[in-house]
Amino acid sequence: MMLEKTTRMNLLYDFYGVLLTDKQRTFLELYYLDDLSLAEIAEQFQVSRQAVHDNIRRSEVQLEEYEQKLRLLERYQNRVHLCEKMAEKIGVLPLSEADKEELLGFARLLAEDGETEPRE
Repeated sequence: MMLEKTTRMNLLYDFYGVLLTDKQRTFLELYYLDDLSLAEIAEQFQVSRQAVHDNIRRSEVQLEEYEQKLRLLERYQNRVHLCEKMAEKIGVLPLSEADKEELLGFARLLAEDGETEPRE
């Protein structure tokens, strides 16, 4: 369960981290990405463990509120799921290997949000 929460928080942070304050980002990064304990973060910043805990919990709530309103993570996960299903279908189509690879490449771009769009 904790791994699922950590994964979710990391994903939400990827989407909405830029909307948090510098302090919120720092504490979340240290806690979720660097796996520091509350006590280690508190010692590093010379604040109480409770202050770190409160900051992280408020940040988590804020990330969840952003997701509730904007649904970027949900839409991303749906897109990835659809691309996986599309890749399965592409695998069984009677196409040349080159065409299959090209279509799978397009599916990967869609799953990754297509930062580099294919052009004709």
